[in-house]
Amino acid sequence: MDNQVERWDIFELTLQGPSSGNPFLDVQFRATFRYGNRVVEPEGFYDGDGVYKVRLMPDTTGEWQYVTRSDVPELDGRTGSFTCVPASGANHGPVRVHHTYHFIYEDGTPHTSFGTTCYAWNHQGDALEEQTLATLSQAPFNKLRMCVFPKHYAYNRNEPEHHAFEQHDDGSFDLTHFNPAFFQHLERRIGDLRSLGIEADLILFHPYDHWGYSEMPADVDDRYLRYLVARVAAYRNVWWSMANEFDLMKAKTMRDWDRFFKI
Repeated sequence: MDNQVERWDIFELTLQGPSSGNPFLDVQFRATFRYGNRVVEPEGFYDGDGVYKVRLMPDTTGEWQYVTRSDVPELDGRTGSFTCVPASGANHGPVRVHHTYHFIYEDGTPHTSFGTTCYAWNHQGDALEEQTLATLSQAPFNKLRMCVFPKHYAYNRNEPEHHAFEQHDDGSFDLTHFNPAFFQHLERRIGDLRSLGIEADLILFHPYDHWGYSEMPADVDDRYLRYLVARVAAYRNVWWSMANEFDLMKAKTMRDWDRFFKI
């Protein structure tokens, strides 16, 4: 494993662990990263086939050390270190608010948002998605608003290739088992946007749905948010957008939205 990671890039630790039972529910896994006196503790996640990962976006150059924590012996107490080196090329870090009314990249480069919306572009199949990326590479946009879940509405009636949960033979979802392929594909597309210098304004919930994503039980909503954060929070180009037209999601209350924000 390469022990050097650029500032604001992704350090990823991959370990082998149990695949029996339901690792999404049964296994607790996280890591403690230390830089001097500073401590960061991201949650890890199960990526299928006995693979567990934890990710960190290091924001300070120098040596970082880590130790894993888990209730499973083979995932617990694994130690190591890596060196965070200066960013290069077009890596300016994440975008932050600057003086209340402006945006700036972490390295001080100004960010003037010029965005577009492609709500369900990442659910259209590789051919159209690659065409979208080719178009964006020649376009002036530096931010794209997009959904995690597929959409079902005018001009978008197709069935996505991947769903967020495993499916039973009758087509229903097993809400206790995520489908890693769905999230791997999402990460790939977020990474594609990052390579183009485009911020991914990621919409976590929306009402344009006929699969049941907008009406999941509270425990599933919470587990989904934690799993997604564990997977993509280390991508420097992710912006979190809680919902698109939340008021049309009648199954959610303001108490639910408050809980989501705390997560």
